[in-house]
Amino acid sequence: MNALARWSVRHAAGLERVYRWGARWAPRLAPLARGLGLARSERWLRPLERAGKGLLFDCRMCGQCVLGHTGMACPMNCAKQLRNGPCGGVRADGGCEVKPQMRCVWLEAGDGQRRAGSVAAPWLAPLDRRRSERSTWIQVIQPEPGAAPVTQAAPPDIPPDIRPKAPPVEPVSAFDAALQDALRGQGFAVTVEIAPPDSPDPAVLLARAERFRGLVDAINITDGAGGNCHMSSVAAASVLVAAGFEPVCQVGCRDRNRIAVQGDVLGAAALGVRNVLCLTGDDVSQGDHPQAKPVFDLDAVNLLGVLQGMTARGTYASGRPLEQAPRLFLGATANPFVPPFVDRVDNLERKIDAGARFIQTQFCFDLDRLRAFLDEACRRGLHRRAALLIGVGTLPSAKGLKWMAEHVPGVAVPDAVITRIAAAEDQRAEGRRVCIETIHALQRLEGVAGIHLMGHRNEATLAQVIVEAGLRSLPGRPPESAS
Repeated sequence: MNALARWSVRHAAGLERVYRWGARWAPRLAPLARGLGLARSERWLRPLERAGKGLLFDCRMCGQCVLGHTGMACPMNCAKQLRNGPCGGVRADGGCEVKPQMRCVWLEAGDGQRRAGSVAAPWLAPLDRRRSERSTWIQVIQPEPGAAPVTQAAPPDIPPDIRPKAPPVEPVSAFDAALQDALRGQGFAVTVEIAPPDSPDPAVLLARAERFRGLVDAINITDGAGGNCHMSSVAAASVLVAAGFEPVCQVGCRDRNRIAVQGDVLGAAALGVRNVLCLTGDDVSQGDHPQAKPVFDLDAVNLLGVLQGMTARGTYASGRPLEQAPRLFLGATANPFVPPFVDRVDNLERKIDAGARFIQTQFCFDLDRLRAFLDEACRRGLHRRAALLIGVGTLPSAKGLKWMAEHVPGVAVPDAVITRIAAAEDQRAEGRRVCIETIHALQRLEGVAGIHLMGHRNEATLAQVIVEAGLRSLPGRPPESAS
């Protein structure tokens, strides 16, 4: 963001008043624009708009300007083109996940909104790529029939009697909707994350999953986490369904446009997958294919809206009806532990409005930060609209923990935690104790429905944590004390 763009954010209040004045008076120019010809008028306006907005806002000419909703900070400057708040990879210093030297655009947007005294931005609709490089001003003067809206409301829960008529579908497995049932109950839910193998052999995946049989409510399958290539999450989740596990299939926006993501989710549903975790996705620059081109056609909020539309309305994002609506239990992620802290609950609420019914957080090492997040979320009643699963995990050493804190965007580890583990004689055991203590603390917090365990290729330790924390017991063994 250039110096003038930062100036625009600092003076967002005055510029928003100018924008509102312009939006009120611009339609009066419609007769003139029609007289000259709308195409000719746009040709004249486009270079003026590009020059003026490019200078003041680093405008990228998306053709669907939302500056009036985002504190005069252009979200198209986001490396992932997110239109509905920051990703979970914002660095501790506020730097962008992809471009660390650049301050997160959504931090700037939040600053601008607060200076202007405005509330959180509404849910901003996905880009209509057809309007790229076209003038927004001409749309204000003379709206184009059928133009995509800038903002949208949450997809409604359509009553069953007006959904597309289709024959009932028998459950693909006995585990259909098991995670949803677990989260609706009064117990403390447990899920675990597994990365798919670098192999076409399903036995590799199943060997790791077997460690958790009877210990967890669901197994979460990552989708190219960290920008690294593995077996597809859809295929891995279907393998787990066939083996009698309850999978959560992660679906990210980094590698798919809106056509591909809908096709993949329908395919997953056909194979018995019911739980879908909607992600924007990690950038490719830190993965094993940094030369790849990311897509980011949608962000996580709009992906949720698309899939909720398929489930509730029985339509594709285009509006074309499905022959049969899929049954999906939709989830999303949240990261209370990195900036902008003040906007994280707003972002959570957008995802819940869009259709998320369970939320999975990043690693929790800072309980004070989590408590502040939960206090506000509970005040808004969000914990009653979606189940919150708090991310926990353990690493074998303080060195590994420090490396993760320094190199994995979105992970924040207080120095006190690293110091404690570094001072221990058995660092692996101390890491487990820290994790178990965190779990016990989470069990006492209002708004926490359960935990989500993470640890790359660390299945044996995670299974041990579940048992030692007293959450579940191994077959034939009583549970450990949870004191």
